Amino acid sequence: MTYFLSNRQGANAQIADDAVRPMYDHLRAIGPTEKIDLFLYSIGGHTDVPWRIVTMIREFASEFNVLVPYKAHSAATMIALGADEILMGRKGELGPIDPQLSVQRSGEGGTQVQEQIAVEDIMSYVRFLREKVGLSDQAALVGPISALAEKLDPKLLGQANRAHLHIRSVARKLLTARGKQPAPDEQKIQVIVDMLAEKTYQHGHAIGRQEAQEFGLNVVVAPDDLDNLMWDLFEEYERLSVMRDPIDPFTFLPKGQEERTERVVLGAIESLAEAHHFSADLFMQARRQAPPQLVLNLNFNLQLPPNIQPQQLPPAAQQVLQQIMQQLQAQAQQLVQQEVLKQMPIVGLEGRIQDGAWRQVGWPKP
Repeated sequence: MTYFLSNRQGANAQIADDAVRPMYDHLRAIGPTEKIDLFLYSIGGHTDVPWRIVTMIREFASEFNVLVPYKAHSAATMIALGADEILMGRKGELGPIDPQLSVQRSGEGGTQVQEQIAVEDIMSYVRFLREKVGLSDQAALVGPISALAEKLDPKLLGQANRAHLHIRSVARKLLTARGKQPAPDEQKIQVIVDMLAEKTYQHGHAIGRQEAQEFGLNVVVAPDDLDNLMWDLFEEYERLSVMRDPIDPFTFLPKGQEERTERVVLGAIESLAEAHHFSADLFMQARRQAPPQLVLNLNFNLQLPPNIQPQQLPPAAQQVLQQIMQQLQAQAQQLVQQEVLKQMPIVGLEGRIQDGAWRQVGWPKP
């Protein structure tokens, strides 16, 4: 089975709960089997999903392996931790599993800005005070900790501590969720968890197969022929998601066009039984600088034949004409405003992914 999530610049996807249901469809179609190999590519996502995926797969197979042709970072690394073997190609990469928290803060103009905060950055600050600065006394730590609490909401600090503990607990359970292969001993588990959750230090660090073996992970070096096949398959998914064609917002919109929608494929879950693709619409719209206090007053005069006076018309006809004039005036004012706005300079672009879902695409008949 394959689980591929595109990281195309401008249109990417992440590991999320929505993949569990289509994966279950695949497993039911495959049925109980001796072994399942998962071909995996993702730069990460929600850290509460890997445990659900691994335990679900193990309900159908006594042996579970993960194939890593290229990137299996963060939450994807956690899926790999639950495998009996991690088969890595020459370009295979795992990554740290330190969790990230999403925080909303007020940006320029009062707009809400989403910001990512690494949990280990908060924990590292406290360790820095104790280990490097030498503030071991509780009274001495009060000032620096208070300064941290002023910058971050105490509730967020509580969430960071829970995430810090949760990621270690899940990693430990994944490493012991073995089928045929024996689980690592307690000392090795502690080393792996410490290295992946804390001591790699940079969330974007790429862990190659040699370094992963040094951590104590059960990594198998893919033979050249299999490595080439894995890379060929990865390139097929690259083409499916147009991943090597980054989306530049300023060239995505054709000249003179205010908006554009393009259908994109952001992910794939495939097996011999069936295929699901995550497809969505990428919508992009120009944002122009509106003129301050734009007020338009448009007056329409109704020209009737010379021998007909408006007051001579029946009341019902006068009312209909009045309604028509009001509608024409409103429409004309809207059109003029739109044309005036089009002459204003573009100050930015607004984009969003919409109508996204896992959809069964099936396989063509031979």
